[in-house]
Amino acid sequence: MKLRRDVFQAIADPTRRAIISLVALQAMTPSTIANNFEYSRQTISKHIQILSECDILKQEQKGREIYYHLNPEGMKEIAAFIEPFRKFWDERYNKLESVMKNYKPKK
Repeated sequence: MKLRRDVFQAIADPTRRAIISLVALQAMTPSTIANNFEYSRQTISKHIQILSECDILKQEQKGREIYYHLNPEGMKEIAAFIEPFRKFWDERYNKLESVMKNYKPKK
């Protein structure tokens, strides 16, 4: 049985979140990703490896280059965790909006 890294530990790191944001826009090679940071390529490679192990990034071979892109399926666990909180806050904001619409300031 292959153990997978915890996706929440993976996204806890700000550099990895920045990498996710970059590859969400377009597929990138490791070198292109590394050029966006002031860290060594080895450090960025380790971050990419962790994100890949969590299935957040997928790699695709194109000729001699490897491109990494966001794997939406890998983000589902995060989205499922956040969804109840989003619903809670949406309800709260809707109630506040309703109260504010009916609010009459004292003159």
